Order: sequence, then structure tokens, then C-alpha cells
Amino acid sequence: MAKVRYAVIGFGGIAENRVAKEGFACDKTRFAPLQYAELIGAFDLNPARKAAAAALGLKWYKSVDDLLADKKIDAVYVATNNATHAPMTIKALEAGKHVIVEKPIATSITDAKKMIATAKRKKLSLSVDHMMVNNAFNRMAKKGIAAGKLGTVNDCCFHMEFAYGYDPAEAATWRCSKVEEMGGPIGDVASHCFYVAEYVFGSPIVEVAAVYLPKLMEIKAEDGAYIKFTMANGLKGSVKVAFSELRGGLIGTLSNLGFEIYGSEGVLRSFGSMFQLSGHGDEPYKMRLELETASGVKNLRPRIFPNIYQTLIEDHAKSVLSGRRLTGENGLHNLELCAASHKSAKSGGKAIRLK
Repeated sequence: MAKVRYAVIGFGGIAENRVAKEGFACDKTRFAPLQYAELIGAFDLNPARKAAAAALGLKWYKSVDDLLADKKIDAVYVATNNATHAPMTIKALEAGKHVIVEKPIATSITDAKKMIATAKRKKLSLSVDHMMVNNAFNRMAKKGIAAGKLGTVNDCCFHMEFAYGYDPAEAATWRCSKVEEMGGPIGDVASHCFYVAEYVFGSPIVEVAAVYLPKLMEIKAEDGAYIKFTMANGLKGSVKVAFSELRGGLIGTLSNLGFEIYGSEGVLRSFGSMFQLSGHGDEPYKMRLELETASGVKNLRPRIFPNIYQTLIEDHAKSVLSGRRLTGENGLHNLELCAASHKSAKSGGKAIRLK
């Protein structure tokens, strides 16, 4: 079977360890080859990254132009810094390459719309890395809710709260210093909470109301935010995100990355499923999903644990092979939710409804 041949643009640590080693199964000691996709090349502005790519057997390109001119490349995975997602994606699309782009799709709504329009005009598949919908526990939660295990759901909270930015080196990173590049807890992690909530309930968020947490950290971005949301199906819930919460240590931090969903018959609680983990045995935290009812607490455990990055890539590759292209519009919607949350917080918590 023919496979879609990819190259990565931007080969930093995340691209090497998450995208290449896991997503494209370049770590052959842990993963079998993908069925529909293969990674054959990489480029980064930092030439020192060439050794890491070579260690995985990847072809190194001298420039983005050289990479995009290679007819052996069918698609690219854009893993550059946030500010260059739009220009790099548009350049790749104009060169006839299908694209997966890291979240956020872009740093402005205008740029995101240009990306989507370009992909449509070129009839190419555009996907955004919303990988947490592929987490086995999140998928199990979605199925359980649809099956009525909680009865009637009337509340939920999705949260990613941890400590980041107290160290001067962290404070200087884009996550803490460049709000214009989607830095700060809203752009960096509330974005994950939004799309996972929409996935779990199968309904888009249509309104948000937000307030910033007290400003106590010496970072340029907000310390955190509390966001109330309303979905098209009428369900209301909340998102809690912060860079200011110590949470003890690694276990406390990772266990806190999850959600609670409240129904008339019980509560569903996730621990660690709002992160980069897939549930493999060698990961640093054992995720879990708990269902609490009048009978007590029951641990729910999936039978299989697909890699969240591999699923993303295979879905994109299948869209290329089938001709049923992905549009990237979910990335635009997610960006609009982040922008609306900031607008609401700056107006004192006024509810903002998406157009």
C-alpha cells in the first residue's frame, strides 16, 4: 500500500520526541511502522538539529525551499514557532503539499482564514494538532456520556493548572512573554480544554465569559483564567487554566490535567488525560478515569491505547489518500474561542458570543 511521505519543518525537541519518534514511529524500539504515513525528511533553521534528524534516518534539507521542491514529499508537518505557522503553512500549500500544523493554527484569525482558503483553493488537506481527542481515556469518556452512564449532564470543568514562569528562564519563553504569539495560559492550554470539551460532548462552544486570575507572577502574559462556556446544545461548563499553581510536584501536576463531568446519576473524573500522554506503559504517569455513582467509585480502563500523535498523522494521511480533505476550520474556531476569552476578560467578564 502506498504511504503518504512527510517531512517536518521545524525540528526542535517536541518535533523530535513527540512528532518524529512517536507520531511517525521513528523510535523503532517502541513502535511499529505506520500504515498510511512515513517520515522521510526534516529541516530546521538551527543546523545543530541535523544530527538528531540523521540519528532517525531522516534526510536533512538545506532550506525550506529545497524541501518543498522535493517531489518525493507529499505532505509536511509544520512544527515551527507559533508566529511562523501561517506563512510556513501557506508556503507549503502553495507548493502543493498537504499540511499538518502544530496548534495554534495561527496567531491571528485573519491568518487562519488565509490558510484555510489556500488549502481549499489548492484542494489540499489541512489538519491542526488537536491530538488530545485521540487519548483513549477521553474517547472512553465520550462514549460513556453518549451511553447515558452519568444520566443527564448539567455541568463540567476542564482544567490545566500548573507552575510555569516562576523561573526567569521560563518567564522569558514565548509561553510567558509573547501574548501576541498565543503565549499565556489561555492561548497555550485553554485551547486544549476547548477542543476536548467539544469532542467529549459532540457540540461546539458558542459563548464564553472569562476573568483573569489575580496578577501575582512577574510574567507578561496572564497568570491564569477562569472561563465559563456555553455549547450549542445548551450545556454549560467551565475551563480553569493557570501558570501560577505549584501543585506539589510531578504527580500532583500531571494528575491535575483532566476534567470532571457531572450528571444526575454520577460524576466522571479524568486524571492526566489532558496532556501529551497516550497511556503507554513506559510513560511517567498512569492516567485514569473514575466513575463515581451511588454504588461507589469504579476505575474505567480502555482496552487499547493508540498513540495520540500517530492517530492524528494517520487520519491526515488517510484524508490525503482518500481525497476527503481536512479543512483546518476546527483550528480557526479554537483560535476564535481564545480571542473571545481574552476579549471577555478585558471587559470584566462580559459574555462573548461567537459569530
